[in-house]
Amino acid sequence: MRLHTLSPNPGAKKRRKRLGQGESSGKGKTSGKGHKGQKARSGGSIRLGFEGGQMPIFRRLPKRGFNNTAFKNVYGIVNLDDLEKKFADGASVNEAALRESGLIRGKIDGVKVLGRGELSKKLTLEVDLITPSAREKIEKIGGTVSLREGK
Repeated sequence: MRLHTLSPNPGAKKRRKRLGQGESSGKGKTSGKGHKGQKARSGGSIRLGFEGGQMPIFRRLPKRGFNNTAFKNVYGIVNLDDLEKKFADGASVNEAALRESGLIRGKIDGVKVLGRGELSKKLTLEVDLITPSAREKIEKIGGTVSLREGK
């Protein structure tokens, strides 16, 4: 095989339909745009929700409801099987250690530990939230859990 013998698979490259190449081409004359009108003109497009000058439905209907997402707490989620893979026996696990290991990243308000998987290493956890099943599994093998104070 040489570079000059390489070619794409049959059917992998398809030519685009060239519009306006005579009436017998099937896409001649109006080039699939119909007859006249705003949508047949170049640059002629109407914005989303435009109703021909009539007051749009999203402005006719009253605003309703409340959205509190700006104040929502976003937690970095970690499972016990993740901790089992990334940390050695007797390790101290906090947000900084989790970031360093790559288990959490980005902007978060705290760390939450969930109980999926099994844990065989004694770990010292300093987290914001923990599920009862995760706490039970960690304390059963001799690990400790301390909850951080709210920011």
